[in-house]
Amino acid sequence: MAMKKFELEKRKAEKLHNDLGAANAPARFGQAATTLLDKKEQRKQDQAKGLVPFACKLNKDLVQELHTRCSEREMTLNDLVAELIQTGLAK
Repeated sequence: MAMKKFELEKRKAEKLHNDLGAANAPARFGQAATTLLDKKEQRKQDQAKGLVPFACKLNKDLVQELHTRCSEREMTLNDLVAELIQTGLAK
């Protein structure tokens, strides 16, 4: 059975309304919807410190070892990796 033009347009409007409502809603209950602003703010702070993004792919075991060393030494991962690279380059 074919839908009438009015019903088709009504369903399109409902779908659009639902999509717009989902875009404005936070991802989880109690979580702020301003995560993009937090990332932008963090990027600005990093740039002010002179930090540059550096991405690489590492073995899973190596990453786990890095995380355990971070927790043992109570450092951030960024600080530990920077320290390891500096000592490696100094050799």
